[in-house]
Amino acid sequence: MTRVRRSGWRLGAGVVGLAFVLTAAGAVLGGPDDVPAAPAAAGAVLSGAAPGQGVRILQDRLKAQPKDAGAWAALGAAYVEEARVSGDPSRYPQAEDALARSLELRPDGNADALAGRAALAAARHDFPAALRDADRALAVNPYGERGLAVRIDALVELGRYPAALEAARQADARRPGIPVFTRLAYVRELRGDTKEARRVLELALGSAVTRADVAYTATALGRLAWSQGGYDEALRQCGRALKAEPENPEARECRARALAGKGELRAAVEEFEEIVDRSPLPGRLVALGELYEASGRPGPARRQYEVLGTWAELARAGGVNPDLDTALAAADHGDRAEALRAARAEWQRRRTVHTEDALAWALHRAGRSAEALPHARAATATGYRDAAFLYHRGMIERATGERAAARASLTRALAINPAFSPVGAREARRALDGLEAS
Repeated sequence: MTRVRRSGWRLGAGVVGLAFVLTAAGAVLGGPDDVPAAPAAAGAVLSGAAPGQGVRILQDRLKAQPKDAGAWAALGAAYVEEARVSGDPSRYPQAEDALARSLELRPDGNADALAGRAALAAARHDFPAALRDADRALAVNPYGERGLAVRIDALVELGRYPAALEAARQADARRPGIPVFTRLAYVRELRGDTKEARRVLELALGSAVTRADVAYTATALGRLAWSQGGYDEALRQCGRALKAEPENPEARECRARALAGKGELRAAVEEFEEIVDRSPLPGRLVALGELYEASGRPGPARRQYEVLGTWAELARAGGVNPDLDTALAAADHGDRAEALRAARAEWQRRRTVHTEDALAWALHRAGRSAEALPHARAATATGYRDAAFLYHRGMIERATGERAAARASLTRALAINPAFSPVGAREARRALDGLEAS
């Protein structure tokens, strides 16, 4: 593997968010100043911009130079990043318009706009389109960091894991850096090789230069630690991330989950309340709702789950397909018929470990556990060490009378991450106690 270089931009948690799989709503991130790497003219304008200022700077530039195709491409990518940070998908149509304008001004050889359009498609969960546009961008510029990274993301989200690993290796050979290293780590994690995933992330963190890259890689390490039950290590890594970027929402979410894992529910609730107020993404809404449940506050929990419906409506209005998020949340906390519809629709579009798990759980919650079992087994077939997947599999095995298999799956889930979910972990222990008693 090639030595890590400083990266000019990074990609985010969600689509490939390490271990936090309740939502796939992430997208390509911007650089240290929340603006993706731009052509030279736009890049000069953005140099030194503070976080959140990228959109305004580019808008001002385009008022003065409305035919700057590079600035239009950078603005489109900045809109995508703004939507990711805020959890507000209403920016996506604006991103689409900006990228279309860039391609209108420069229809040939516009790798930046094509890569930006690929990132937008990924953010909207249209992964076939993301792959097509990433390939088009790379045909123009085979060394484009954004195109290389989005291509890996798209292959992962389409369930083409061997191809994603090969794409990550090719990207490492062409343009080594943190965006590629973090993706390589995630592909390894999906194959169950958490030791190698951690090694790659540690190498990336050791080579990080900017505060944004330190925050991102430390958060990735913290999330990986949390997913394997290492709550103290998660707090250490996410604390390192927050030292670099004190308001980084992914790092704060990582810290909140680690606090919950250590039983510090009040502190975890307070942290999640602030995060959700700023960025109400589905995984965060569910996590806060379940923390309320675990704290004996069913009313506030119910209100968090109700907000999910509003988020799904906003997502659809912004061109986002929210079916995977809807399926997982509704199966436990909403309309189970809608959960099954959404899970089936998403599984038809792409076959990943996440869609297999979502369909399995929706079928089980709809009373169709025998039909669910093959999907639950497919979700764990790659070796992915995810406690929620094993919990779902164990509960489905118990429902189908496979008691020994259920004991093994539930025991393994709690061994990997004893606090993978405030509600799920509690139910797993109850089910396991019942199996052992009988």
